[in-house]
Formats: sequence, structure tokens, C-alpha cells
Amino acid sequence: MKNMSLNQIAIACGGVYVGDEMQKFREVAGVVIDSRLVEPGFLFVAIKGQRVDGHSFIPLVYTKGASCVLCEQAPEHPAGPYILVDSCLQAIKSLAEYYRSTLSIPIIGISGSVGKTSTKEMIAAVLSQKYRVLKTEGNFNNEIGLPLTIFRIREEHQAAVLEMGISDFGEMTRLARMARPNICVLTNIGLCHLENLKDRDGILKAKTEMFDQAQPGAKIIVNGDDDKLITLKNNRSPMPCFFGLEESRDLYAKDIENLGLAGTHCTFVTKAGTFSAHIPIPGKHMVYNALAGAAVGLTLNLSLEEIKAGMESLIPVSGRNNLIHTEKWDILDDCYNANPISMRASLDVLSNALGRKVAILGDMGELGENEKLLHYNVGCYAADSGVDAVFLVGELSKEMARGIEAKNPGLTWRHFSTKQELLKALPLLLLKGDSILVKASHFMEFHEIVEWLKGSQ
Repeated sequence: MKNMSLNQIAIACGGVYVGDEMQKFREVAGVVIDSRLVEPGFLFVAIKGQRVDGHSFIPLVYTKGASCVLCEQAPEHPAGPYILVDSCLQAIKSLAEYYRSTLSIPIIGISGSVGKTSTKEMIAAVLSQKYRVLKTEGNFNNEIGLPLTIFRIREEHQAAVLEMGISDFGEMTRLARMARPNICVLTNIGLCHLENLKDRDGILKAKTEMFDQAQPGAKIIVNGDDDKLITLKNNRSPMPCFFGLEESRDLYAKDIENLGLAGTHCTFVTKAGTFSAHIPIPGKHMVYNALAGAAVGLTLNLSLEEIKAGMESLIPVSGRNNLIHTEKWDILDDCYNANPISMRASLDVLSNALGRKVAILGDMGELGENEKLLHYNVGCYAADSGVDAVFLVGELSKEMARGIEAKNPGLTWRHFSTKQELLKALPLLLLKGDSILVKASHFMEFHEIVEWLKGSQ
């Protein structure tokens, strides 16, 4: 990693270097917090977690060739150099901020209540038509995951697409201070993390903290069809770029043709010209993701042909609108996370499927004091969505059942207290040819249901 010598690392994170002075100016090959990922020349950061203390792995990482250890307690018998700091958590953030300052490539920061990951994937797919792109992998979008993603940027990369997820005020400031994006993208302002952020105005305030930490002159790209984000017209200079479905937006989509689970075909109108493309992942929300990808692509000088090719090359991520074809069923795997807006969007996608439409839904987390009402409202929406059957799991999902009963008492539905109860019943509930949506918040671990469905052929 260029500009990441042990001496520079110690200075960047306010630590004290202890070890052979001759090794002080060696650059590290990588930075990790997982001892299993240590390779020769790596820096190992000994994070103290809730269940595991990284300090206990220090002897092991030296044997694996770690060039240095960043730690809060001096090792008893160090087999190599170490850097002593007050807090490894703060040190890794300070180090990421320093490393980012040495990079000259454009960095795209993405946040929003819904669709961060799918938008990140779309933007990366578009930019990959012209640039070598690094993107956030998995759930590495928080105050530990983001710095580890930044450390993965190497000299061969020409752009980086970084996802940033938050749940409280001030968190975005800390994330964006590390990322210092050249382009800021916000997908929408919805109902999530209400325990801390209280309401959509709070969410807007927290998300837009990104702008104040961005690079000078950073481009701001936001969903102009979102009633909260459109208010940025009144108080931002320079004016953000607004995308959406209205012709008044800076770029918009028209002639939208829903192809069911095969995706969407539509025409994109931009200031650089007009083109049509097939978005291979289903759902109207994917049109918005494609618009964000087009806006970023145009900002970074891609041609319309390259943008179209990027959109059409998109591959779904497991757990996020991932369509799985099996001999018995079509499974819409959207089980990574859930909130009221994404629940509605996924039900809309399912409603376009062929054959019998089955929704397997579970509890949504972090919705604050109105969580029961928000679950009830999702149940009401499911009742009118055009699906044929709804199977529910979890305590809060009882409120969804109440909503279904109130809106459409004739709809087939059942509630189960646990996944195990559901899985026992599913063989009698499902029919060959069903299209099945699986969705809940991450803590419900609905990936187990997806795996059962895939294995029951």
C-alpha cells in the first residue's frame, strides 16, 4: 500500500512505534482486523469486540508474517514491531482518513434508507465499463467496515464505490470524513432506524451530513422524486443533480415496460442524449438505481453506450432481489434486510410474477415506538398487493396479520412464531410453480428459508 509505511501509520493514528528502527519505513501490504486474513507484510489491528479480543491473536499473526500489529496493550513477547494506541477503533478510522488523503481517484459515496446496496452494484456495473472499480463488499458499510474497504483500494483501481449505512446522528459525519467522496448519491429518505433518528426529517438531516465532509466541489446526485430530497433545491449550492420519473428532473426515465421477474425495459433521457436499456433485475425501484448509475456515469465521462452496457450487465447480489430459478419454484431472495418501504417495493415486484404469488415475510427491526403500526400498515399493503398467499414469522409480524385481516380477510395467510414452525409447514403450503418472495430484517436470518427452498427439489 503506497504511502503506508509503519512510521506514517504511527503518525496518522497518533500511536507510538515500538520495534526495529530499520523496519520503520517499510510499507504494509494490507490492513486487516481478522487474524484469518493476515498475509505476509500485513498490518493486523487488534480490535476488542463484544465476544473476541483481537489482542489474543497477536502471537498467531506474527507467525503468519504480519509486519506489524496495532494494539492497545503491549504484547508480552512481541515477535515483531507494534504500534501502541489508546483506541484501535479510533486508530483504524484515523488511518483510513489518512490513506484516503493519499488517493487521487474519484470516490462515490452512497447512502439512503432503501436501495443502497443495489444502487452501489448498479453504479459499479456502469463504471466498470470504463474504469477498474473497487466497491463495498457485503455489509462493510459501517465504522469498521468502511475503513477496511478503503484499505482495499490499490494503485490499479481507478474509482471506488463506497456504501455508507448509519443509524444515528453524527455517524455519517464520521463515515464521510474517512471516505471524502467526490460524488455523493442519496437514494431516498424512508422509514428506518427510527429509534434514534425519530422521523424522516431526522433521517434527512443525518444522511445529508455526507455533503459537509465531501471533497470541495463534490457532485451531489439525489432522487428528485423523493419529497424530502427534493427540498435540497432550496438550500444547496451548487444545485444537486436530480433524477427521477418526472420530465422536470435533470435526467429521467420514460416508456417503462414491466417485464415481471425478467426485469424492466425503459428509455433514459439525459442532457447527453437518450437511450433505451433492459434492467435485468425486477422492480420499479431498479429504474431509480439505473438513473443514479447513469448520473454518476455521465459525471465521470462515460458514453451513453457504456452506461447502457453497464446497466444491462448488472448481476444481483444474494439476499437482495436475487431471482433464483429451481425445478419447483421461482424464489425472490430479498432476505438481507427490510423496512416498510422496501417491503412494499418487494411486494410490488412479486405482484408481477407469473403463477401463484407467495410472500414469506418476517419482522422488521429498528422502527422505534411506532413499530406495531408500521408492521400493521405493511400487512394492509400486502393484502391489496395482488399476492395470493402470505406466510408470516415473528412476534411483530402478528401486526401484519392484523392488517391483512382488516383489509382482505379472504386472502390466504398464516402466522408462525418461529422459522422452524414455518419450515415444517411449508411442504403443505407451497405448490409447484409458485413464485416466492422471502423478506425480513437481517436478524430474522431468513437466508435459512431461502436455503431450505433451494434444497427442497
